[in-house]
Amino acid sequence: MSCKNRGLISACKLWMPFTVVLFMALVFVGESSGDGKIGIFEGSNDIGAGTLKGSVAYDSASGTYKVSGSGENMWLDHDAFQFVWKKMSGDAVISADVNFLGGGKNPHRKAVVIIRHSLDADSAYADVALHGVGLTSLQYRDAKGATTQEVQSNISGPETIRLEKHGEYFSMLLAPKDGKMQVAGGSVRVPIQGEYYIGIGVCSHQKDVVETAVFSYVNVQIPTAGGTPTP
Repeated sequence: MSCKNRGLISACKLWMPFTVVLFMALVFVGESSGDGKIGIFEGSNDIGAGTLKGSVAYDSASGTYKVSGSGENMWLDHDAFQFVWKKMSGDAVISADVNFLGGGKNPHRKAVVIIRHSLDADSAYADVALHGVGLTSLQYRDAKGATTQEVQSNISGPETIRLEKHGEYFSMLLAPKDGKMQVAGGSVRVPIQGEYYIGIGVCSHQKDVVETAVFSYVNVQIPTAGGTPTP
């Protein structure tokens, strides 16, 4: 809108601040909203009942995702956490470097790379879960409503966590700080077929607390035939 015409000066004074505020709001939503594309992901949700509202902020300059979530746990026959996801089908690999922010209220807060059959709290899934104390495990629920099981790694506090899906089999790979990626535990079978949700998430392990983790170098790939992506 031009303000050269004196008759429009008053209108411009009212319109221009609104335009600036609207523009800033649109920029913010584009970077951090769960309603639409978030970096390489398509959306975000609080999974499970009784959780405080979670959030995700994507920094396009650094390519990092700051994910905040509550939730009593990701265990037994249901989960509660903040999930940032995209839809895929077929084989896939997801990896990320993960760092928790702050000291944490519960030592078993979790940051995960995960594949879920659905957004239901009791969905079949497999994940690599990094706990606040450094414990890292391949967790899985092999059917909807089944009890979660896990394979614990002997690598504590890895820098990079990776989950690989080959058909119905899932594997955990970890890279210690300044170390090489390595298989950490055997494969488990979870019959997730067709379209599924793949992404990153945070669970505070305490439903009245929100915890935050930063995911960097997040990568989702389709493995090559007969192999996996190069670490």
